[in-house]
Amino acid sequence: MMVARILALAAGYFPGMFQTGYIYGKLHGIDIRTQGSGNAGTTNTLRVLGWKAGAVTFIGDLCKAILAVVIIHLLYRERYPDAVGVLELYAGFGAVLGHNFPFYLKFQGGKGIACTSGMILAVCPMAAPFCLLLFIGAVVITRYVSLGSILVVIAFLVQVIVFGQLGYLSVAEGYRLEFYVVSACFTAMGLWRHRANIGRLLRGTENKFGMKKKS
Repeated sequence: MMVARILALAAGYFPGMFQTGYIYGKLHGIDIRTQGSGNAGTTNTLRVLGWKAGAVTFIGDLCKAILAVVIIHLLYRERYPDAVGVLELYAGFGAVLGHNFPFYLKFQGGKGIACTSGMILAVCPMAAPFCLLLFIGAVVITRYVSLGSILVVIAFLVQVIVFGQLGYLSVAEGYRLEFYVVSACFTAMGLWRHRANIGRLLRGTENKFGMKKKS
């Protein structure tokens, strides 16, 4: 099944490279990577280009992860019925890698939270409601989008482990540990991509949603 894992990562990476925010900005004469935080993801696109651009970027980045998962599900649901859930995770992670590190943009992409959200909806939808509530609650209370994003990737991993131990995951017991490990990769990637935000949160200098970026 090693070849299937590699193919799943590749099947995610290529649609993941479709940089919705970057393309939207270019269509409006702006390189989003040179504006605001320099990030090509939803939050920076929203701040620089407005709500419409932010919504388009979020939906585009969400859907490309879902597309990757669906492709792998259709390819392997009959060949590896007990492990297809793990392969779907690999596809989702490939989409995050493609979004975060697109080779044609010199590996300068986003932070992968919208892609991760798409993966959650497609692979482990029962984890989505709590992640969404946690994100909304964190942003409404603190106005830190980064904090909401960090909590989402942590909450996803915690829920995966809980659901797995309860037998609710769509993988055989022999693949459960691998499901946990790949899920942990999403959390690790999300935290690593937000490492600067974490530092600013700890120092109390993080930019709040709806406010101009601090110098």
